[in-house]
Amino acid sequence: MSKQTPRKQSARKPSAAQQAAAKQADAPQATGRKTPGTDSGAGSAKAGGGRVPAPATAPAPEADESPAKELSRRRLLGTVGAAGAAGLVVGGAGGAAGVSAAQDDAPAALTTVGSTRVPFRPAGGGHQAGITTPLQAKGHLVAFDLAPGTDRKAAAALLRRWSRTAEELMAGRAPDADTGVALDAGPSSLTVTFGFGHSFFGRTGLTKRRPIALDPLPDFSADALDPARSNGDLWIQIGADDALVAFHALRALQKEAAGRARLRWQMNGFHRTPGATAHPMTTRNLMGQIDGTNNPKPSDRDFDERIFVGRDADQAWMRGGSYAVVRRIRMLLDDWEKRSRHDQEKVIGRRKDNGAPLTGGSESTPMRLDANRPDGLPVIPANAHARIAAPESNQGAAMLRRPFSYHDGFREDGAPDAGLLFICWQADPLRAFTQVQRKLDRGDALSPFLRHEASGLFAVPPAAEPNGYVGQPLLEG
Repeated sequence: MSKQTPRKQSARKPSAAQQAAAKQADAPQATGRKTPGTDSGAGSAKAGGGRVPAPATAPAPEADESPAKELSRRRLLGTVGAAGAAGLVVGGAGGAAGVSAAQDDAPAALTTVGSTRVPFRPAGGGHQAGITTPLQAKGHLVAFDLAPGTDRKAAAALLRRWSRTAEELMAGRAPDADTGVALDAGPSSLTVTFGFGHSFFGRTGLTKRRPIALDPLPDFSADALDPARSNGDLWIQIGADDALVAFHALRALQKEAAGRARLRWQMNGFHRTPGATAHPMTTRNLMGQIDGTNNPKPSDRDFDERIFVGRDADQAWMRGGSYAVVRRIRMLLDDWEKRSRHDQEKVIGRRKDNGAPLTGGSESTPMRLDANRPDGLPVIPANAHARIAAPESNQGAAMLRRPFSYHDGFREDGAPDAGLLFICWQADPLRAFTQVQRKLDRGDALSPFLRHEASGLFAVPPAAEPNGYVGQPLLEG
């Protein structure tokens, strides 16, 4: 946060209650971002992997008048003053809530969020960031097509430049020829993830190095896809806990593509801001459903086998990489919100408040798919989304769902143009996404409330080697 110039002292002395509240707000606190869980629901979920919050440190005695403390005191007193005396006499509970709100908004929490850094090159090599990284508050998905005349060598130069810029930005440093958009911001958990589309290989003369798993997805009966917003030669996923930081990265990469690649489409998404709830859980989508329950977890024995390409891959450059399926799914929210909560829960197969299966327990309780009601019908309906999408219903098929919500205004009929930017990761799309989507396509109770409007499949190689760039083994191998 930028340092603020202290305001001139008001002639009006704060009341004793105000001074006491300010003193309490100045007390050091242990703050930090709670690591999100890793679970799946209405077609998506939060990714696994934990972010370690920065430890809280007690301030030194001489630091009592630090800018952070002064900001905290001014913020509290300003709020109390604006509320007036009436705000102070609503009762003990109201007063406590006011102090708590000021404490929760303390600069230490903001600093923790802003200073969190995700490495561009994981120690010892590995996967690109943005796959198992906890979901960030803001996301941009963009696809580029190579400009005419951009050959393999020119594409390599672009990926080299993009990788260098992404590494600088993710470390919180300004890249070359920076615009200065986010000079006073930390990295804010920024991640930049690069992928290659099916058409990239033909344009660069690399068709023999195109993986079989990158074959186009099949058509589904519910698809109403816009070709202009689907696929692409190159794909970038940007995520950050600060919208300005995310835009800064998008703008820097888009400028560097000039003359080499042209923007094909862009989609902007969001997710819950860190600290927005006192009880973090798996993310909620715009239908109000907890979305992400039962997602594969990095601690699972077969996690790498399911999500990342193994050593037996047909293309060596993709070993350790993953395949991203991207779908823009518009939700028919007006129709959905006309349904009772009871009906909505039957469609999903889970409770709306806590994500627990209709067979009981908590969000993490396994579904009892064989449980029946007294009338003999299944407790979790046969066409419930959670039942049909479950690995148990798909020969163990699973994918790591890591979506963003989106809202692009309102349509001509007044309905919201809003829904899910569905992103899932897997070692083999045919055995994961395609297998599950085919089953959903045949009888998912949620399908009448969804419209699949854009789609893409991208090969996401492993992270760049030291002093290298993403995709180097493909482009120079």
